[in-house]
Amino acid sequence: MRLRSLLFVPGDRSDRFAKAAASGADALILDLEDSVAPERKADARKAVADYLARERDLPLFVRVNPLASDHLDGDLASILSAKPDGIVLPKAEGNLSIETLIARMGETPLPILPIATETPAAVFSLGSYKIVSHQLLGLTWGAEDLPAAIGAASAREENGRFTPPYELARSLTLFAAHGAGVPAIETVFPDIADLGRLTAYVALARRDGFSAMMAIHPAQVAVINAGFMPSAQEVEHAHAVVAAFQAAPGAGVVRLNGRMLDAPHLRQARHILALMVAD
Repeated sequence: MRLRSLLFVPGDRSDRFAKAAASGADALILDLEDSVAPERKADARKAVADYLARERDLPLFVRVNPLASDHLDGDLASILSAKPDGIVLPKAEGNLSIETLIARMGETPLPILPIATETPAAVFSLGSYKIVSHQLLGLTWGAEDLPAAIGAASAREENGRFTPPYELARSLTLFAAHGAGVPAIETVFPDIADLGRLTAYVALARRDGFSAMMAIHPAQVAVINAGFMPSAQEVEHAHAVVAAFQAAPGAGVVRLNGRMLDAPHLRQARHILALMVAD
């Protein structure tokens, strides 16, 4: 499953489902949690279940309500029989949360994408996702619930950069995902009108080792998809690196354009070329 962009859609807005599916997103996240008011939960469950029952052209995930919520059992009862492609779990707190959700899903548990930094306790359990990596679609994080949980004024500086505590949460999620061998998925960019800053945000995410990102508006999808693909120059360089090593079989180090390259450079080149094949 090739994931670059995962687009949220409020579960009670069935009028938006088709537009979201046509956005070019690699997957949709049909939301039953924060974007749906409590009095609309039942309507959202029905709309999502009905949409899941149709023939689908792209993966459809469902963000359910948290484990501690009174709404979760209703979510699962409504959607599991419609077989979404995965469950997005908010306020996850490590492997125990995943194991608990698996048990509540019954005999045929679905893949899970945890939102892994939305409570203070969650930050300290990030390393445990390796235990349940076989059940994970990836690992992502959130920068909205955590500051609210600890009474912080904001997660961001005036220029939009994350403040140090939330940079730490982001970094730990990144390394936890790679430690578990699953995709690291960047959190949302809330300013849907500023596509220029979104472009820079995606570039930083890919530079740092994220391979995908969540989106909150269809207009963001094309920018995200493009940002997680290698440029023509990167592809050309990757081919040159691979060719240099092929020309020197058995060599641990080769020289290319005046630079000495070793095994990590070859791994990175192969990764870039694999992205092109996956696309």
